[in-house]
Amino acid sequence: MGMRWSSFPLRMGAEGLKLYPIKTRTVEVGDGLVGLILESLEAQGLELMDNDVLVLTSKIVSFSERRVVKLSEVKASAKGRKLAERYRLEPEFAELVLREAERVCGGVDRAVLTLKHGIMIANAGIDNKNAPAGYVVLWPADPEKSVADFREAVLLETGKTVGVMVVDSGLIPLRIGTIGLALAVAGFRPIRDDRGREDIFGRRVTITRQAVADDLACAAHLMMGESSEKVPAVLIRDAPVVFDDGVYGSKDMMMPFKECLFMNAF
Repeated sequence: MGMRWSSFPLRMGAEGLKLYPIKTRTVEVGDGLVGLILESLEAQGLELMDNDVLVLTSKIVSFSERRVVKLSEVKASAKGRKLAERYRLEPEFAELVLREAERVCGGVDRAVLTLKHGIMIANAGIDNKNAPAGYVVLWPADPEKSVADFREAVLLETGKTVGVMVVDSGLIPLRIGTIGLALAVAGFRPIRDDRGREDIFGRRVTITRQAVADDLACAAHLMMGESSEKVPAVLIRDAPVVFDDGVYGSKDMMMPFKECLFMNAF
């Protein structure tokens, strides 16, 4: 947090950025993701190349890691019942939000604004969409470990060095609808720092940094959809990123509260 990312040139292939949706069967709890993704790529006639980026939804990672909870097995506390009443949530769901969130910041009808892994997110990332009836899906417990392990397994299985992202849906204040949000990244730098560079008129840039990982997450999210698409992964080729062997969590992409326009304003 607070680290400065070096500037880098944008380089894309001659044909530009390419994205390929990866359709899979329904992911089951405990499934091995690397085998599933590689099989699905092969079925679609796609072959991994060095410096490809594989984007995975947090939900399939959570299914693989058994981060699925049966609500009837959750006992709501008095605090959980109070939160549920205030925002019209199921008490058991509200209790899980309290357990998973680092901070509860407020909310609206049916949704609570929380801080989780340094990200402002609804309901601490907990979701019942595309979960079995009576169950909810939590975020991966350690997204950085998830992307690091997946990247290493892909290298061992295919010999290819790729970037990996785990993403989920996020929100922008006062904008309708969801966008893609990177929870963790392995194999490339998630931030482009333009501070100190000159714009086209020679003015020096003073504060701008580009959320490269979130930009790619948004592009993948557009293909993944939000309902019955069955596209839990996207292959990105010729991404304009700097590849490395780093692993970056959301806190590496987090701005300090005092520097954040929204948090500092409110």
